[in-house]
Amino acid sequence: MESSPVVLYVDDDPGLCRLAEKDLARHGYVVETATDGLTGLARIEQGGIDIVALDHHMPGKTGLELIPTIRALPEPPSIVYVTGESQSKIAVAALKAGADDYVIKELNGEFFPLLRAALASSLHARKLERGRREAEAEVRAARDRFQALAEERAVLIREMNHRVGNSLQLVASLLNMQASANPDPEVKSVLATAVGRVLAVSQVHRRLYTSDDVHTVSLDLYLGGLIEDLSRTVDGEDKSGQISFQIDPAEILTDRAVAVGVIMTELVLNALKYAYPDRDGTVRVIGRSAGRRFALTVEDDGIGPGESGKAVGTGLGRRIIQALATKLAAEIEHDVQHRGTRVTIRFDSDEPQNHA
Repeated sequence: MESSPVVLYVDDDPGLCRLAEKDLARHGYVVETATDGLTGLARIEQGGIDIVALDHHMPGKTGLELIPTIRALPEPPSIVYVTGESQSKIAVAALKAGADDYVIKELNGEFFPLLRAALASSLHARKLERGRREAEAEVRAARDRFQALAEERAVLIREMNHRVGNSLQLVASLLNMQASANPDPEVKSVLATAVGRVLAVSQVHRRLYTSDDVHTVSLDLYLGGLIEDLSRTVDGEDKSGQISFQIDPAEILTDRAVAVGVIMTELVLNALKYAYPDRDGTVRVIGRSAGRRFALTVEDDGIGPGESGKAVGTGLGRRIIQALATKLAAEIEHDVQHRGTRVTIRFDSDEPQNHA
């Protein structure tokens, strides 16, 4: 149950103070009075006053001089300005100074009903304002809680990506050890390809661990790191060739980055395996960004598929490339005019608009 509002009636006329006290008390208000502004201000500063009816002409300080001081208090009450001046400029000055409403003081039957109406209106407006501030405070608190939860979730996701990345690195190391221990060149080649596929996924998780955004990765940094991993992996293998790369900066959705990385890995390892059977050579990776479209090219100056009799991405590798290209809604181009082998895939860095 709401308590009765407390009104402080400040007027230098003691008789009018008594009349206001009787009238307002009959209508459910708890009324206190003060006969000068400084006494009224001292009472307001003690707290517990909901609304002030403040007279204009008073000894010491006028009501206009008191309004800014009252408004500067930490929890100021509402103010209804009471003036015997019929000139509207006094009322306008009071409203500009911070009063909520005003009443012209006329000693007739209309004054107290008008005063009660002004008090009720000001209290209602203040209640609405208080409710608005409380609602805004709740919204801010909820937003802060959501932000804290989001930051905690981001930390957990980064930690998860860190652990997954480490686990995949361990798997890659074990496969490398297995390849080194096996004397069969064909088995070594198969295991090296498997290592490359694992590294393609591992690199994404390593990038996400150091990123503030777990939804996208920098494609240039991701592919560059993956190429460096592949270079270290094949360094000790019986492969003639090195890898160079030049990739434009671009952001890409995380799950699409994995598909691009695996495709690039298949093409690079295939080129290292077949392009230069009897000499050293370079496999080049070139990435070009054009808005939301990206073109990734893997090329070499080797013997080409026609002379080797081995098409790029044959067998399992070819099926993997085709399946992931379908997932990306990518276009695959084979440049038959190139002296060696050149394969380009074109795709959107985000979900294609016409792709479900």
